[in-house]
Amino acid sequence: MRFNDWTSTACALLLAACALFLATPLRAAEFTSEQKAEIGKIVKEYLLANPEVIKETIDVLDTREKAAEASAREKTLTKEADKLFNSPNQAVVGNPDGDVTLVEFFDYNCGYCKQSLANVAKLIEVDPKLRVVLKDFAILGPESVEVAEVATALRHQFKGPKFWEFHKKLLGARGHIGKAQALAAAKELGADMDLLDKDLKSPSIHESLLEVSKLADDLHFNGTPSWLLGKEAIVGGLSYAEMKSKVDNTRKCGKATC
Repeated sequence: MRFNDWTSTACALLLAACALFLATPLRAAEFTSEQKAEIGKIVKEYLLANPEVIKETIDVLDTREKAAEASAREKTLTKEADKLFNSPNQAVVGNPDGDVTLVEFFDYNCGYCKQSLANVAKLIEVDPKLRVVLKDFAILGPESVEVAEVATALRHQFKGPKFWEFHKKLLGARGHIGKAQALAAAKELGADMDLLDKDLKSPSIHESLLEVSKLADDLHFNGTPSWLLGKEAIVGGLSYAEMKSKVDNTRKCGKATC
């Protein structure tokens, strides 16, 4: 059983105990040790005799949680649309004037993000009307934050295809990377290192990453990669076929799933 399942089960048991407590006119402080033991016994016996209650409770909790997440995402997509799709605190690759925008929340040390890179690159290559927004969602430790800071600062120098080359170089690197690898990649691609060092000290770097983190929280994104396409939020890796289908659907009917 997964951790979330154990958590849901515990919630189910707690709810059952609370229901029994509320049905009793006595306050908790007025229960004797014998009464508390009896309540525990009754709850245990009931659940053992009716284990389906636990599953039903878990299913209800899961449905409610998913509905709440969907509602929160819909509100965020409407309220924060400009920050999500047109913020200066992001990189835009592909066609900046494309008719469909794919947003990726990623971490440079995320294995699934690395696997998705080839699919995104192929999609950009075959779809000249695709606009791709890259948002640094650095959640895999201090080194990921350092790489994201370098990438954010470098956007002052590198735009479009030039930044895309930097992005592919870093995300395509093997193993865990940090600031040293990010600076080396920037230098190799011709960055002004003195200017980069100056930009890295700007408070705007932290503000940029904070904006992305806040948007991810509001969207209930707790992992990378996570995606936005039209009004649909997707968590987890996508195959090339899945990406292309969702982009084609968005262009055809305005939704990732027609």
